[in-house]
Amino acid sequence: MAKSSSPSARASETELVVLAAPDGTPTGTAPKASVHTADTPLHFAFSAFLQNSAGELLITRRALSKLTWPGVWTNSFCGHPGPDEPLEAAIRRRANQELGIDPADLQDIRVVLPDFRYRAVDSSGVVENEICPVFVLRLAAGAEINPVAAEVDSWKWVDPTAVFAAISAVPEVFSPWMAEELAHRELREAF
Repeated sequence: MAKSSSPSARASETELVVLAAPDGTPTGTAPKASVHTADTPLHFAFSAFLQNSAGELLITRRALSKLTWPGVWTNSFCGHPGPDEPLEAAIRRRANQELGIDPADLQDIRVVLPDFRYRAVDSSGVVENEICPVFVLRLAAGAEINPVAAEVDSWKWVDPTAVFAAISAVPEVFSPWMAEELAHRELREAF
């Protein structure tokens, strides 16, 4: 299992998230640092599952300094699209910021669960409340990742069937959004 070592590429307090009405209509923006509380408003996000050329899935362990679910294993990376930012651009930006991936090394970006949304409460009381389309994408052959320590504690390339078995056996070891996402047959069949 690899460990990350690079400094964070972006301060989250300057990042804006797009707020949403229950029907999915954008309603404004707010600083990311002020949104995730015990009363988190509904907002837009995305979740990404990255595969390598061997078909393995990248799972990451959230940094211990993360506000929500520190040290929990999760999907490859997540993020929030900025105001007027297309989702594919947000995915490429976040892959670089979180995993140190050259955006040009991301291939076959496709949405698998376009209408996924979830609400979960961390043991600290912080709420995640997101409209969160789920994407599957591939890393170009020979491309490298260099996860940022402020985002990722550890990472591992794993056969997708091993991930499915682990999440079925011990779902509490994984982020709640990953467990909910992988409960969808469409996502499991996308790997």
